[in-house]
Amino acid sequence: MAGVPVEVLLLHGQQRRDIRAGRAARLARDLLGSLANEGKNLMKFGVHLPDAGRDPSRAAMIRIATTAEQLGYASVWSSDHIAWPDPATLKSKYPYADDNSGFPEAGSAWLDCIGTLQFVAGITERVLLGTTVLILGYRGAVQQAKSWATLDHLSNGRAIMGVGVGWMKEEFEAVGRPWDQRGSRADETLEVFQELFGEGLSTYNGTWTQFRDIGFSPKPVNNHIPVWVGGHSSAAFKRTAKFGDAFHSAFAHPDLLSQQWDAVKTECEIVDRNSEDLELTSLFRLNFDGGNLSEGEIGGGTEQVIDQIGQYAEVGLDHAAFFVLGRGNDGRLEAINRFAEEVAPHFDDQSET
Repeated sequence: MAGVPVEVLLLHGQQRRDIRAGRAARLARDLLGSLANEGKNLMKFGVHLPDAGRDPSRAAMIRIATTAEQLGYASVWSSDHIAWPDPATLKSKYPYADDNSGFPEAGSAWLDCIGTLQFVAGITERVLLGTTVLILGYRGAVQQAKSWATLDHLSNGRAIMGVGVGWMKEEFEAVGRPWDQRGSRADETLEVFQELFGEGLSTYNGTWTQFRDIGFSPKPVNNHIPVWVGGHSSAAFKRTAKFGDAFHSAFAHPDLLSQQWDAVKTECEIVDRNSEDLELTSLFRLNFDGGNLSEGEIGGGTEQVIDQIGQYAEVGLDHAAFFVLGRGNDGRLEAINRFAEEVAPHFDDQSET
C-alpha cells in the first residue's frame, strides 16, 4: 500500500489491549489528535539497507531504498565493518550474541557505510540517511568529517550520524588504527566535527588531532549533523549526554532499553542537560516468521508485532530501525510491504472504524 505513513503512536496500558481487541483505528485517530495538540512526536520507522551479505548489489540497493521511501518509512540505514579475520579466531566478543558464530565469515561482502548512503542520497528525495553505527576510530577525524559533510550537502541535510566506539580489536588492527583509548579518541573526533562544521576557519588542538586556521567546505546544511550515540556502557550514556541528539540502542528487550534510557537521563542531570531534548532510538530485527524479544527481535503475526512495538512505545522509543528478515531481497521486500500494509494502518489516522 504505497503512501501509507509508517508511524506508530505512543500507546500505553489499556490502549495496547484495545489494539489487540481490534479497536486500533479509533484509538489511533483519537490519540493522533490529542498528541498533535500536545506537540508530541510520533514514532518513526526505518529500514536497514542491503549493504552486506549475499546480494549487496546496485539493483537490490535501489529496490529496497526506493520502496522504503515510497511506503513512507522515515529513514534508511547502513552499518560499518571494513575487514576482519575468521570470527572463530577472534578474541573480541560480539556484544549482541552468545558467541561469534553469527558474525559474517571473513571475506563476506560489506559495503562502505557512508559510500552506501551517498549512493542512496542520489536515488531518494525524502528519507533520512543514517549509520547504525559508524565506528569513529576506523578513520581519521578530518577525513570522516569531509565524508559526512559531503553526504549531508548532497542529500539536502538528511544525514544522521549514528556512531560507536567499536568492539572488534582485530578489525582496528586490520585497518591500522589504534585500539587503545578508543572512547577518548571517539570523543575527540566528535569535537573535531563540531569545530569543522562551524562557520569560518577552524582551529583545534587535541591530543591526537591538531590544526589551525584551516578551511573546510561545504559545511553540513545546518552546520550540524544529528549525532545518535550507540553503545551499552556507562561511557556511551555519558557520551550521549555530552554530544548526542539521540541515544541509539541495539537489540535490547524493552526492560533493558528502559534501563539504558534511565541511565542516559541520569547522565543528562549530571551535566545539567534536559533529557527531553534527546530522542530514544534503536535498531531491531523484524521477523514475521517469529521473533525473540529478549534479543531485540520483533516478530510473529501482525497483532504480535503491534503489541511488541507498543511495549517499546511505553518506554518512550521515538525511532526504530529494522533489519528486516526474509528469504533474500524478495522476501525482505515482502516483509517491508507487509509492515506498511498490515501494521502501519492500525496507527493511521485515516483508518476506517
